[in-house]
Amino acid sequence: MATEFPKPPAGLDAQALVQWSADTFGGELALACSAGVEDSVLVHLAAQTGTSVRVFMLDTGRLHPETHETFEALRRRYPQLRFEVYSPEGAEVEALVQAQGGLFGFREGLDQRHACCEVRKLRPLKRALAGSRAWLTGLRREQSPTRMDLLPAAPDGGSPERLKISPLLDWDHTLLWAFAKQHHIPTHPLHEAGFPSIGCAPCTRAIAPGEDLRAGRWWWELPEHKECGLHNRPTKG
Repeated sequence: MATEFPKPPAGLDAQALVQWSADTFGGELALACSAGVEDSVLVHLAAQTGTSVRVFMLDTGRLHPETHETFEALRRRYPQLRFEVYSPEGAEVEALVQAQGGLFGFREGLDQRHACCEVRKLRPLKRALAGSRAWLTGLRREQSPTRMDLLPAAPDGGSPERLKISPLLDWDHTLLWAFAKQHHIPTHPLHEAGFPSIGCAPCTRAIAPGEDLRAGRWWWELPEHKECGLHNRPTKG
């Protein structure tokens, strides 16, 4: 049986939806932060709620150093929030590298890449979300064909199931950056180097003018495959 969750009122703007989330779930709300501009804006919105929202980063062991620096800049800017870091288990990473025959075995096929994401991201995510009934994400429709049909708030299909809330779903690139600059929000320096989407360093590259926003993520794969598992659970309903 599907889990029943409170439903936000229709028509809420991003700040109001974040406020509703904080008021509704309190300490059972978490915010996933990869230090990209969407998540930085979301952290800013969470800081306006008057609630000590828990903000977590998944440190896969392969992040750009600029990602760590941006996360720490957000921690310093918004001390009213609780910042946490979750990492994969060392023994599991060692076993993965051994099984895949090297540090870049994830590029040999989709199954291999999914196995890498499972160890480095999904298992830490499970620990990060323990005790939460809802989580905030910086997903936007504009980012990818795989995100066009998302809902602002919907069960994430996980086990246990939680409500996944995406307040920035309908924001475009121009609005996003105008807001970040207006409020002097710390942003990832690699965005200025042509990285609109930032993940693990070996899986992320800069894009050329005119390319899709997520063309630099897992560029050797088809567009419909470009998810790590955090956000490809059922979202229609």
